[in-house]
Amino acid sequence: EKKKSLVKSDRGRAGLQGVSPNGTLSDGSGKLQDGDDRKVGLGKKVTLLRGIAIIIGTIIGAGIFISPKGILKHSGSVGMSLIVWIACGVLSLFGALSYAELGTSIKKSGGHYTYIMETFGPQMAFIRLWVDLIAIRPAAMAVISLAFGQYILEPLFMPCHIPPMAIKLTTAIGITSIMYLNSMSVTWTARIQIVLTCSKLLAIAIIIVPGMYQLFKGETRNFENAFELSNVKLSGMPLAFYSGMYAYAGWFYLNFVTEEVENPERTVPLAICISMAIVTTCYVLTNVAYYTVMSAEELLASDAVAVTFAEKLMGKFSIAVPVFVALSCYGSMNGGTFALSRMFYVASREGQLPEVLSMVHIRRHTPLAAVLILYPMTILQLFVGDIYSLLNFMSFLRWLFIGVVVLGLIYHRYTKPDLPRPFKVPLFIPVVFCLTCFFMVFLSLYSDPVNTGIGFAISLTGIPAYYMFIKFNRRPKWLQRALVAVKDCYTEASI
Repeated sequence: EKKKSLVKSDRGRAGLQGVSPNGTLSDGSGKLQDGDDRKVGLGKKVTLLRGIAIIIGTIIGAGIFISPKGILKHSGSVGMSLIVWIACGVLSLFGALSYAELGTSIKKSGGHYTYIMETFGPQMAFIRLWVDLIAIRPAAMAVISLAFGQYILEPLFMPCHIPPMAIKLTTAIGITSIMYLNSMSVTWTARIQIVLTCSKLLAIAIIIVPGMYQLFKGETRNFENAFELSNVKLSGMPLAFYSGMYAYAGWFYLNFVTEEVENPERTVPLAICISMAIVTTCYVLTNVAYYTVMSAEELLASDAVAVTFAEKLMGKFSIAVPVFVALSCYGSMNGGTFALSRMFYVASREGQLPEVLSMVHIRRHTPLAAVLILYPMTILQLFVGDIYSLLNFMSFLRWLFIGVVVLGLIYHRYTKPDLPRPFKVPLFIPVVFCLTCFFMVFLSLYSDPVNTGIGFAISLTGIPAYYMFIKFNRRPKWLQRALVAVKDCYTEASI
């Protein structure tokens, strides 16, 4: 009988057990030992530094370099835009602290999915999983990957237009490399994430340092009348906050890999607090630097703000900016893939996805199938899907489910007062953040009822899917045969 090199996890547990090619059991370090009954699984390889790199590397994408103008457009003035950037950083910190409490009291990977499962049960958790799987995550990955493809090619084609097919092919190569990296090694994935995060911070420093130099030289004309109220419209402020909260999104990704974090009671809260402080400081100072060189009108008119800034101050060095933007996008792709694969891994462990997705490679210690599940859907949407429309349909669902998760934290405070909480935040923090999330959902319904309604309808398809595939287990025979074939294929490939 052929021996399996992939192992199936026990449902609801982090530990895994499997058989190596020579019939021995493998320990957590990947070494094969006769008669050893220890479990094999995803090792605790996420240190404090790697945790910080995951959060920062995922939050900071292309937006701060290309088009940080949504906040300025809706807030109406330079001063108000900086206040919104700071306020959104504080509100995002509130959400991150709430997730830190959840991550230290519910020590399971999976992020939103796990917390909804623990609080509201399997049906609500499956709807969240369903929407992520069929729409949100493939579309979001395709969008950030397209930005990578465009900006990595831009120095080669300047000043000519880049052929769309060249962008898509380069994007496909980037996605493939990310999937390969995450499939081969957790350690190297984390190390490369640190390097990519450092490159992002270096790119931001290249903007901030000259900008602060200009500020100290007295270049403050664009800050005169910074709080001019004539252009401020209260009706636009909610949209400014919506743009700001979207820019900070990504602080929750460390909670997707809680089981792989060293000493999560200390590491998770510390990594979250350090990361949010760094990101908020970088975002605010970067915008201050932009305003030392560009007026509000110039910033709104620019298609690539960082490039315009570099052209004004650095001349030919501005050609390096697209490379830094591409590296920033690549870091977001890497961090997102690393974290999201664990959600699918946990969902399979809970019996809501095919069991092949909860198999871990016995030598590489990576959830190979869970990493690769997004690959075909992302490539498909990249070439044939209407990605941006799909994201418009689904954007409000992110805040709806995050608000539900934080509402669950408040619910647990009263229903499970004795639950161990190594890290506990004051109650007003989750309350304020929860109200913020539901306000943004209401704003989406008010400002774009058609797209929001379509997105809500797509999410409701998860209800019949839950009863068909999970509750009654009425999978069509062709689907059952296909799942068995995929499982056998992974087993054959691993031997």
